[in-house]
Amino acid sequence: MAKRDYYEILGVNKSASADEIKKAYRKMAIKYHPDKNPDNKEAEAKFKEAAEAYEILSNADKKARYDQFGHQAFDGSGGFSGGGMNMDDIFSQFGDIFGGAFGGGGFSGFGGGGGQRRVKGSNLRIRVKLTLEEIANGVEKKIKVRRKVQAKGTTYKTCTTCHGSGQITRITNTILGRMQTAAACNVCGGAGQIIDKKPADADEQGLKIAEETVSIKIPAGVVDGMQLKVAGKGNEAPGNGISGDLLVAIEEEAHEKLQREGDNLHYDLYVSLPDAILGASQEIDTVTGKVRIKIEPGVQSGKILRLRGKGIPSINGYGRGDLLVHVNVWTPKTLSKQQKEFFESVREDDHFIPKPDSGDKSFFEKVKDMFS
Repeated sequence: MAKRDYYEILGVNKSASADEIKKAYRKMAIKYHPDKNPDNKEAEAKFKEAAEAYEILSNADKKARYDQFGHQAFDGSGGFSGGGMNMDDIFSQFGDIFGGAFGGGGFSGFGGGGGQRRVKGSNLRIRVKLTLEEIANGVEKKIKVRRKVQAKGTTYKTCTTCHGSGQITRITNTILGRMQTAAACNVCGGAGQIIDKKPADADEQGLKIAEETVSIKIPAGVVDGMQLKVAGKGNEAPGNGISGDLLVAIEEEAHEKLQREGDNLHYDLYVSLPDAILGASQEIDTVTGKVRIKIEPGVQSGKILRLRGKGIPSINGYGRGDLLVHVNVWTPKTLSKQQKEFFESVREDDHFIPKPDSGDKSFFEKVKDMFS
């Protein structure tokens, strides 16, 4: 099913300020919060949907990419998603946005679990270069990633400061009465656990650097600058925390002969003057291999041949773009004496005098046709 527009989900327009977006998300999140809607799958789905929208629209860079490319800037296949989140993601990233709406900032439900907060490991970011052929056909890349993992032999025990809750609750007397606030435990960082034993090569959190080969399935049609997410392949968290994510930024390599414009491709085809006059066939490159095209006799320089379906697949599954072949008649810069004499003899020949008709479109008409 197609995703709803993020602005529609939060009930704001594209010109909404950061504060308006935050207020709209807080209103939605409180309405559908799991504490207010226990065992309500529909409310949970809307809660996640609102969090996904806020994750994108609250980030200036992500918001700009979404405004330009829509959902295709973040969505892919093979486990990739720019905004797909579980309940732990939501609470660990946006927990503070609720203020005192639920027990002074604490949450009783983490996907049906207890009150302890699960710390999430940090995300890792890598850049993957792709050829135009790989983008057109989709590809699986195996990438070596250095990530933090829990060192073998590391054990944890309950934090004595927060007693395993991961939070410190404070009660303050104010002119308005007793106010209760909650914050992450400064000893365990909100994990509810501290290190009991760790090997010598582990850091203060019981983690160590390990190299792992990660298989990344990249769908066809991705765009330069698009960011994909491989869940759980970032740095691990200490104790019972959850792993961060691996964020994959796409970088498109320049092609020797093809130029990309959205889902369409452009190819400059140079033909000799004899071939333009007499007609010919010529082999050209496409992202799916070479194809042979026919050049009609009398072809004019600037003519555009459209090869339908020979472009890039749409990331949203809306078909495939075209390959636009731009014909350029090559005029020789030097001629032999005999060749010069020939062209001098036909200079005034009626066949060589330009006589454009309605079928010979202007440059601007050709550009208009390209985008129609």
